[in-house]
Formats: sequence, structure tokens, C-alpha cells
Amino acid sequence: MLEEIKNRIEQELRDYIDDLDDAYSLSNISPLIYRNIKDFVLRKGKRVRPILFILSYLGFTKRRAAGLYRSAVSLELLHDFMLVHDDIIDKSDTRRGKPSMHAMLQMYLKGKRNVKFDGKDLAIVIGDVMYAFSIHSFLSIKENMLRKEAALKKLIEAAIYTGSGEFLELISGIKDIDKITRQQIYKIYDFKTAAYTFASPLAIGAILAGAKDNQVENLFQYGIYLGRAFQIKDDIIGIFGEESEIGKPNLADIREAKKTILIWYAYHHVQKRDRLRIKKIFSQSSAAGKSDLLQIRRIVKDSGALEYAKEEIQACLRKALKINSHSRMLSVYKELLESYSNELLKL
Repeated sequence: MLEEIKNRIEQELRDYIDDLDDAYSLSNISPLIYRNIKDFVLRKGKRVRPILFILSYLGFTKRRAAGLYRSAVSLELLHDFMLVHDDIIDKSDTRRGKPSMHAMLQMYLKGKRNVKFDGKDLAIVIGDVMYAFSIHSFLSIKENMLRKEAALKKLIEAAIYTGSGEFLELISGIKDIDKITRQQIYKIYDFKTAAYTFASPLAIGAILAGAKDNQVENLFQYGIYLGRAFQIKDDIIGIFGEESEIGKPNLADIREAKKTILIWYAYHHVQKRDRLRIKKIFSQSSAAGKSDLLQIRRIVKDSGALEYAKEEIQACLRKALKINSHSRMLSVYKELLESYSNELLKL
């Protein structure tokens, strides 16, 4: 059933992009806008957010409203909008194994003379357009208007929280590692990743389906713990994964001076010599190279941080499953949600 849901989401994304051109004549306004949005949105992805939205909605209703899948792709478009801006902030030229949006647009500008803007400027504008498309597609569902309004507020809230989490993470990047606490790291995880990747899609689907407030809140908390675990997994892959696996350079997290749970634990559980190495690498993070990555990998392993992070994933998953045990979702979708959650968190 999960594969069927994902396939329908993929088809809906393709249809939506085509419909956008019909509705707004994007290819006439600017073939460059249309071509780049279509390329970026239709790249291979997990589609986690719309899948969770669909599972949650179907778990609390016995009927499927018209426009359900068109509304679900709003969460993918919101995600894509954020990726475009993230790649500019992170100075990453790769996304999902292909050039990032600003890198594609920079290639378009190559050789053009007397240009006072660059690919990043154009990508910011395209990201803004994609955010508008996200809201547009969300409104497609034919549901109770009061529930629809409440769900839309939750979608906008997700965008607010994610932007705030990104801001917190950037600020933490200029702080010394010994000034960062475990609680601060989890706050960033909750705002930047958990709320909009897991908690909000689940809550939005449940709200639209008419779930009671306490059930919506339970799903939101369930999603927060899943999001924490997912981010820790992503941190592990960011340090130990290969570029072909993560779709971007595996030096990215170090060059961005990200203070992850892995780095925090390692710093507090190694000898002074390795603490100084961590500080030195992160103080010159923008110039980090392969040897710095290998040093960080060794320190993380030797400190026990890798095992600690894996234990944190399992602890978050246990808390999430305990919360979900009280859910009144239809059993088939409750089981699907739990199996899908386990699949996402496998290392």
C-alpha cells in the first residue's frame, strides 16, 4: 500500500506541474522558470512528508475527499522551496545527485556579460514562487472549510518553525562547541526537522480528516520523536555516508560547522588533544578537507558517540511508539505508519 501511495504522489506531482503551466502559462512567462522548477521538483526523492500526510488522513476517515493527493503534494513543494534556499545558505552545488537550483541557474548565466545578479539571486526568487505553489496546491482538497483553515494554519506554522530552526542552526555554527548544550541541539532538531518533516504532515492530515484535538496532539508529539531520530540518523550519514548515498558532498556538515549530537557527545567524551582538534576543525570549517573528515570520523568512533547516537535513535523510537499505542487511527494505517517509521530510521 505504501508503494501505491508513493506512486500516486509521484503522478500527482507530474500532473500538478503540467497543470501549473496551463493555469499560469509559466512556460510563456519564462521557459527558464518552468524548466528549472519542473526539473527540481520531479527529481527522485523519498516523498516522506506527503506520504505521512496521506497515512494520517486515511487513518481518521472512511472516505477520501476529492483533491486529497493534490493537497498532499503541497508538503513536497514546501520541502523543495526550503531545499532551494538551504542550498544557497549551505553553499551546496549539489542536490539529489544533480546540480542545486542556484548552480543550474549559474550555469545558465555563464558567459553572459554585465550581469548584476547571479544564480543565487534567481534561485531565491524561484524558491519564493515554489512556496506560493505549495499553498496553492494545499487548497485543492474538497474538505470541511473549518478543518481546511485549521490545517492550513498548521502548514504555515511548519514553515515558520522550520525557518526559525534554520536560523538557530546558523547562529549555533558561530558558537564554540563548549557553549552548546544537548537541549539546544534538540531544540534545533525539533524546529528545523521534526516539526515540518514528521509532526506537521501527520497533524495536518489528521486535522483535515476530523480527528479530535487530543489525537492530533498525540500525532504531533509522535512526529517530534520520529523527527529527532531521523535527524540523528541524517547526522550519522552526514559524517559516515558516501556522496553517492547522501546526494551531496560528505564534507557538508563539517564545512557548515554543524553542532550535532554526534559532535557534542564526542567533544565531551574525549581527551583534551581531540577536543582541541574538534575546535580547530570547526573554527576553520569552510576550508575542511578529506583529512579533517577522517579525523572527525575517528574521534566520533573512539568517543563512543556513534553508539550513543544509535541508542538515542532507538530511545526516540520507543517514545514515539508508546505515544502511538494510544492513537485511535484505523488499525491498518496505524500499522502502516509504524512500519514506515521503522523503515525510515534504519541505518
